[in-house]
Amino acid sequence: MSEERINWHQAFYGAIQLELDEYRDALLFMDEYPLTTEPLRIDALIIKKKREIAIKKNLAAIFRHDNIVEYKSPGDNFSIDDFNKAMAYCYLYASLNHLSVKELTLTIVWAGYPRNAVSHLTDIYGWAVEEKADGIYAAVGAGMGFPIQFIDSGRLSGEDALWLKGLNHGLTAGNLDRILRESANRGAEAYLQAYLEVIIKANIDAFEEVLAMGDLTVEEVLERSALGTRIKTKAEARGEARGEARGKEKARQEMIELLKNGKPPEEIIRLYGGERAN
Repeated sequence: MSEERINWHQAFYGAIQLELDEYRDALLFMDEYPLTTEPLRIDALIIKKKREIAIKKNLAAIFRHDNIVEYKSPGDNFSIDDFNKAMAYCYLYASLNHLSVKELTLTIVWAGYPRNAVSHLTDIYGWAVEEKADGIYAAVGAGMGFPIQFIDSGRLSGEDALWLKGLNHGLTAGNLDRILRESANRGAEAYLQAYLEVIIKANIDAFEEVLAMGDLTVEEVLERSALGTRIKTKAEARGEARGEARGKEKARQEMIELLKNGKPPEEIIRLYGGERAN
């Protein structure tokens, strides 16, 4: 499935909330925060509602009051220009909101190690980058206005950062199965459903393997994701167009039977779920 059809940002915004779920009461999450009336948007802004709260998660240990997070999808490149733009966002955000930059942090999340940006930090600013935990790298040096960290989602610990680590193609059936099982312990939040939809669509082969294992039913998998809701809605609409009084349960069973009878999940997504543009 092409990158253009997968809304990785949608999944990232869900993943960062899932990683910090235990601190939800202390944090305010804002998606694509607009810096100006022009199309300048921060990928995610996370504000500490209680300054005294210490966040013990490795990926958020640097957090101060206002925390800017920029995300690059799998397959994208993270360039020096991208880094400079992220830095500019930080200073512009501080200026527009009359904040000291000392209140800020910058986190850059990508499925890779940003060698060009790290070299740029060394050459231009004289800063070094140190690995603080698996896949988490902090910039260190004199004259830094605010903490900066890079997160290589592929190298994160699955124990400490299951959701961000899952933001990729090539998940094994075992990894996807674990994500689905962990999601069963949570509610039906929209960000969780959006995350699962993207992960399933990006890892169709692993999804089919999970279904083949027989440990999780089709119903359980799809009920946890926005994909299930969208397929049911589209199935109901198709039923109404044919003049049938098709209820939710009947539409749901139609979709499930197609999966059980061997219809490829990717085809069902195309026929019933449709595609979203980035």
